[in-house]
Amino acid sequence: MRGAAEQASSAVDRALGMLEAISERGAGMTNAELSRKLRIPKSSASYILRVLEQRGYLRRERATGKYRLGLKVVSLSRGVLGGLDIRELAMPALHHLVEHVHLTAHLAILDGGKAVYVEKVEAPGFIKMDTWVGRRMEVHTTSVGKAILAHLPKSEADALLKGLELTRRTRKTITTLPQLSRELAHIRTRGFAVDDEENNLGVRCVAAPIFDALGDAVASVGVSGTTSQVDRSSMSRIADLVKDAARRVSHQLGHQSAARKARAG
Repeated sequence: MRGAAEQASSAVDRALGMLEAISERGAGMTNAELSRKLRIPKSSASYILRVLEQRGYLRRERATGKYRLGLKVVSLSRGVLGGLDIRELAMPALHHLVEHVHLTAHLAILDGGKAVYVEKVEAPGFIKMDTWVGRRMEVHTTSVGKAILAHLPKSEADALLKGLELTRRTRKTITTLPQLSRELAHIRTRGFAVDDEENNLGVRCVAAPIFDALGDAVASVGVSGTTSQVDRSSMSRIADLVKDAARRVSHQLGHQSAARKARAG
């Protein structure tokens, strides 16, 4: 009886090992590659792979014989991620930002074409930002809004922009679609967005997008301060810390960076 239980446990362990190994290899893996990596007989690997393929956890490419993750894994991950509170996941990153840049940090999402703060960590000191959880803002005037907008699928971005009124908040606000499109392209290139007194004069903000396991931009993390606090000399350092915070939260949501995928492949 004990022998049967141990065999079943070993099979489960091997199956999970296969899923993990394949998930780390962007180009997929063959039966032979898995057998070598996990040090199990090809016959045993073949049996487990067939079961995983039949259940939809893996799919096999006929041309190469390589196995990749199947849609069943995606559906399971969605179920898990649906139970995660992104605000709770982001709090350590927000606190880390405040500790290192001494600026107020925010977590934001898009809702109904608006950027909405869903979490906030106040910076120490006498200077306080006029922000609050639940505040809804124009997406084109805020760094947290532009950071997400720049990474939406083209169809979604076009639909949002079509109904967007580019209201002028300050003399620095972007008010034309060509100008906004150029700005979004810059954001995609450098990996972060800036609100350079576009929503409020005297206030400068920096934000970066947060991605989920499917690579969708679902939120953004940003910091806000006065133009003297976020001056040109400190911008690069602040942007790097904000991007790092966004990467941390993205990783917790199951996002695999392009660099990591390339190394795995």
